[in-house]
Amino acid sequence: MIPRKKTRQVRVGSVPIGGLAPISIQSMTSTYTRDVDATVAQIRCLAEAGCDLVRVAVPEKSDTAALPGILDQSPVPIIADVHYHFERALEAVEAGVHKIRLNPGNIRDRKQVDRVIAACRERGVPIRVGVNEGSVVERADHDRRAAQKAGIQTDPRSELIRLMVQTVEDYMRIFDENNFHDVVLAAKSIDAGYVIDAYRALSERFDLPLHLGVTHAGPPETGRIRSIAALGSLLAMGIGDTIRISYAADPIHEVEDAKELLCSLGLRNRLEPELIACPTCGRIEIDLIKLVAEVRQKLATIKTPVKVAVMGCVVNGPGEAEGADVAVFAGKGRGIIYVQGKQTRTVSEAEMLDALYDETLAFSKRVESGEVVLTGRDVTITPPDPLPRKDGSIPLNVQP
Repeated sequence: MIPRKKTRQVRVGSVPIGGLAPISIQSMTSTYTRDVDATVAQIRCLAEAGCDLVRVAVPEKSDTAALPGILDQSPVPIIADVHYHFERALEAVEAGVHKIRLNPGNIRDRKQVDRVIAACRERGVPIRVGVNEGSVVERADHDRRAAQKAGIQTDPRSELIRLMVQTVEDYMRIFDENNFHDVVLAAKSIDAGYVIDAYRALSERFDLPLHLGVTHAGPPETGRIRSIAALGSLLAMGIGDTIRISYAADPIHEVEDAKELLCSLGLRNRLEPELIACPTCGRIEIDLIKLVAEVRQKLATIKTPVKVAVMGCVVNGPGEAEGADVAVFAGKGRGIIYVQGKQTRTVSEAEMLDALYDETLAFSKRVESGEVVLTGRDVTITPPDPLPRKDGSIPLNVQP
């Protein structure tokens, strides 16, 4: 178990953040919030995928006007994302949202911030103070902006991180003077290294819960590497109380990858099957890539955290699959299926997918009934004895 830094706890509806509460997963709708039906449909999909909190954009009054209809139907707490107009924050709080996000780079007027804090205090609504790399450089004061830009050109990493942390500190003085502490902090950048350094600085400076994320991460193909590099590093240090992995794609992928990250680090219990597969190499005698993709799709119907291994040969497969509840070892045209270390079936390649699914489904039902328990990592799998072919290749020792 990774030791986590204990932070002050806030509650976003029914979801606690900080104070060693489980790390929550967030995402954000890509719909126009004023379209209630489309927004609610996406929120439900995200919640079903495992999202704990959903943020919605409220740039227009028509968006905040739609919030009551969304809140009435949402299965999870809703966060209103406010950037330029403090009135949208007041309207969102009045509508009943569970949390709001303010960007210090965009809403700076002290009187406006005071009014938002007062409204949130009255309703018990926490506030996320979220700065982004792109919004911390001064815009109104040209001399100050020029000085900051010159500093960034000289030492981009140190100066940008300093600006992000200073912006948070300056903004937090307003909250301290209002004696309002139901605050979550964030300092995002597109650069994974900057994100790590910025959040480490915030963690040292404040005891408030931290919302981890990488901004403008891009499509999943590249964004997941950038995001996992930053968020995984911080979580492994015990830093972070809630996370959003953000992609330029269907937000369902954000939730899927965030869950996998937390499960991989032991920070969240897995609730669905875990699929492992050996790397491809010249020993493989079946279409392993296709089989793995098909197995992954089939396993989506099972809601038990069974560990399933798909191995393309018997050389490294048994060792790599130890701890799997259900495993298949494939040879040319054939495969052997194991359940908790015991060989159960020998099947043809054409039967492999359905047989593996059937064995996994049957095993999951036995787990749910209490007949068996998940094995963890202590299963020893004895592979079949290979018999060399005339050409020297190694088949599985199975009967046709």
